[in-house]
Amino acid sequence: MEPTACVGSAEHVGGAPALRRLYLVRFVFAAVWAVLLVLSGSDLTAGARLLLFLYPAFDVAAAVVDARSARTAAGPVKGLYATMAVSALAAVGVAAAGTSGVADVLRVWGAWAVVSGLVQLLVGVARRSMGGQWAMIVSGGISVLAGASFLRSAAQDTPSLTPLAGYAALGGLFFLVSALRLSRSHGRG
Repeated sequence: MEPTACVGSAEHVGGAPALRRLYLVRFVFAAVWAVLLVLSGSDLTAGARLLLFLYPAFDVAAAVVDARSARTAAGPVKGLYATMAVSALAAVGVAAAGTSGVADVLRVWGAWAVVSGLVQLLVGVARRSMGGQWAMIVSGGISVLAGASFLRSAAQDTPSLTPLAGYAALGGLFFLVSALRLSRSHGRG
């Protein structure tokens, strides 16, 4: 994870178009996912459980694509490997928790949001010379706070999955902002 190991900006320029495309795909996925979760309601139907599994599973796939397009094994790539591991555990954990109830799903999701948010923040810091990463840094911080909120809401009498849709939508917006900022930075670079 080494947040201080930063790849040189010349190497970042080559990775910006691939990262921009990935961020745009992540924005679209998050937006569609959020709408589908809201439409599924707060019951743990088979469809809702599938959606809940797909979100961290997609995060694993996105981290794999991101790591493959990275030009070096230093800096953010180590954080991407951490993301892959944490999100894979979250996908399995959410699938198991989905059979227990909404509160257990929120506990797993909350823990995942805290850890993956910290990793996202560190990767964003390591990539800051690339441009467009302030949104990823802020998003990572918000993810940590949101995760803590999900953990708290799991203890409520009637916990709800709806806040997860807002979490995904906001995260998607941060990916869009970052993609647009990368376009601007890359165009000047």
